[in-house]
Amino acid sequence: MKNNWNDDQWKKLRWFNPFSIVIFLVLGSLFLILSLMGSLNMFLALAGGIASLFIASCFQIADQWEKAVLLRLGKFKGLRGPGLFIIIPIIDRIDVFIDQRVRVTDFSAEKTLTRDTVPVNVDAVVYWTVWDAEKAALEVRQYIKAVTYVAMTSLRDIIGKHELADILQNRDKIARALQKIMDEHTNPWGISCQTVGIKDIVIPAALSDAMSKQAQAERERQARIILGTAETEIAEKFALAAEQYRDNPIALQLRGMNMLFEGLKEKGSLIVVPSSALESMNLGTIGGLAALSDQYTKTDKKEMASKN
Repeated sequence: MKNNWNDDQWKKLRWFNPFSIVIFLVLGSLFLILSLMGSLNMFLALAGGIASLFIASCFQIADQWEKAVLLRLGKFKGLRGPGLFIIIPIIDRIDVFIDQRVRVTDFSAEKTLTRDTVPVNVDAVVYWTVWDAEKAALEVRQYIKAVTYVAMTSLRDIIGKHELADILQNRDKIARALQKIMDEHTNPWGISCQTVGIKDIVIPAALSDAMSKQAQAERERQARIILGTAETEIAEKFALAAEQYRDNPIALQLRGMNMLFEGLKEKGSLIVVPSSALESMNLGTIGGLAALSDQYTKTDKKEMASKN
């Protein structure tokens, strides 16, 4: 049975707190002792017990973060607490103790269609607080459930007004819009929604795979564009270099020597294929000299090895 009640409903049963119980036990014990000693008859002892119960129920205690809603003969009398306060039993009644701390409520929207008709499951959380206990007690019944239902309805409404891409990319924007809608509904109840956060957005598995493939294709397209741009820039640089080498054959030969040197340094050997480029850069003669030098170097190494 307790699972069907919220905390505020159970706090209605807090007629007897530790302070009241102590007073009842002290007064009840006093009347019982007087009765046993013969100072009071049974009728007066019973009346004293009832009076003890009546006096003990006058004292109520609200915790530091609570406000007690006091009704006198069914009409709102005011708020009491925190701390110790006195009521008139039978005439006065504490309807509810309202917790004014920040509360956290989880809510979700399952299989809700976006603007582009994509079913999504969205989990969210809202941090809210009661800033006016009187309004929360008098304007709405079971305000905790009311906040939860407003949050779920507002979340579904927000999802239906946005496309899937917008929801995935702009979570903060969606959360701020949701908070604004909730505040419009809950402020008349004395409740303020401080923060709303989108915890998770779940989309269908098939759509997730398609979006992954689309993202991969987009990355490949970007890579090819970058490669093509690089080729274009290289071609432009080669064209500028050709303009420099056209009227300066010595610079062209120096460039050929540098290319030959780099190739020999990296590989240790180089194959030169005859072509018009070799004739223009005079790489044939340079390559022969390099090969001859390499041959002499190998011969010297063999002779040194035989002598050793």
